[in-house]
Amino acid sequence: MPQYLVAGYLPDDFDPSTMDESVGRDIHALNKEMIDAGVRKFACGLGAAKSLRTQADGEVFVTDGPYLEAKEHIGGFWILECANMDEAVAWARKGASATRGQVEIREIFFMPAGD
Repeated sequence: MPQYLVAGYLPDDFDPSTMDESVGRDIHALNKEMIDAGVRKFACGLGAAKSLRTQADGEVFVTDGPYLEAKEHIGGFWILECANMDEAVAWARKGASATRGQVEIREIFFMPAGD
């Protein structure tokens, strides 16, 4: 069965103190619903990030902050196993409602390991 990444985005200037307790309750309720439905494989929130860029000389440059140049960043994600994209979108819609934000959904493609 296909798996999907549902990523929840936060604005770059996100202040967690602006979230009330109802958001946490709604996210926990959605997680329980996903587990009960058997679609949730993994879920988590994300902390501080580092961005790594390969330079022309082959060196890797490391900077603080999420992503490269973005106005928003991933605050957390779910890995879901669903029958198809339509089912995954239905769960992602609930994710957007629970987080009071926006989410992105992508199918995960697994490549076989090389020999």
